[in-house]
Amino acid sequence: MNDDISTTPTRRLLHTRNVTCTGYLRSDGLFDIEGRLLDTKGCETDMPFGTIAAGGALHQMVMLMTVDANLVIQHVEARSEVTPAPFCKQISHVYGALKGLKIGAGFKKQVAERVGGEQGCTHLTELLGPMATTLIQTTAPLLREQMRLRETQEPGFKRPKHWVIGTCHTYRTDGEAVRMLWPDHHIPRTAERD
Repeated sequence: MNDDISTTPTRRLLHTRNVTCTGYLRSDGLFDIEGRLLDTKGCETDMPFGTIAAGGALHQMVMLMTVDANLVIQHVEARSEVTPAPFCKQISHVYGALKGLKIGAGFKKQVAERVGGEQGCTHLTELLGPMATTLIQTTAPLLREQMRLRETQEPGFKRPKHWVIGTCHTYRTDGEAVRMLWPDHHIPRTAERD
């Protein structure tokens, strides 16, 4: 970063995207994940179907996904409240096709098959990624507690391989985090693996 203010280029705000995802535990034991996407323009912008004022919304979209404790989608509702084209709102209903999908390995591929490309909306489909991550963050403490209870109540209960193993650098199979948290699933690096 340049510390000399006299040589720092000026900037003009053109666009802002805000994505907010919130996780809720419902009274019926299901989880609601609410995703909101808001794109605003920093200056007046001419678009094919009209002009957006400075500070005005290009996209304002909301998705509500209801999921069970096994991370299986029970219901999805999508609303495109503000869109750049009048035709965008016609596709929101297709997100109901995600019912029955399990959030986990292969989720993105299954989403692409059901609502990708011309079958859906680019922005609503992109919103599913942070919503899935929010679901994991929402449910993780409760699922950890369930595992602890099973360990104390069921003699011989062994935790299954945790889904996070192998998903990133920190949780790589030969890493320190896996060795510490799930030693049964730790695979030390060998000369052949290098």
